[in-house]
Amino acid sequence: MGVQKRTRKFAQTKRVIGKRDDRLKENREKADKVQELKKKATANGELVREIPQAPSSMFFQHNTALVPPYQVLVDTNFLIALRIARDERWKRLPCDNVHSGNYADDCIVDRCMKNRIYIVATNDRDLKRRLRKIPGVPILSVGRGKYVIERLPDSFST
Repeated sequence: MGVQKRTRKFAQTKRVIGKRDDRLKENREKADKVQELKKKATANGELVREIPQAPSSMFFQHNTALVPPYQVLVDTNFLIALRIARDERWKRLPCDNVHSGNYADDCIVDRCMKNRIYIVATNDRDLKRRLRKIPGVPILSVGRGKYVIERLPDSFST
């Protein structure tokens, strides 16, 4: 017959805190970050990073601030931009220098975000993609030999 194993009493053994223990400071910080992200998550699981304030002129997704005479921002990639650049009757708007770099696309997008009173004339695909994310900004382009305007409401009740 062998000797029976003795179990040590609970208080006599030294215990080591595991890496995943909640009492560690690092694990508490991680848990807090996860809780904050859960608060910011929407019902479909996407994170809400920033919700921009909708302007009062955007009632039912129709821009009521866009009325004749229309103000058109012409991109350098637009077909008639070279003719317009030589004409002195056109007004040139200075860039606000708020954005980093000196690209015309950044300046146009920044100006449209501040005031949605412009129609943007461009044939640039990337600029069109960026402008479609801004509600209420119509895009004018040339396609198949004619002018195409996107997202301009049919009629305003004035």
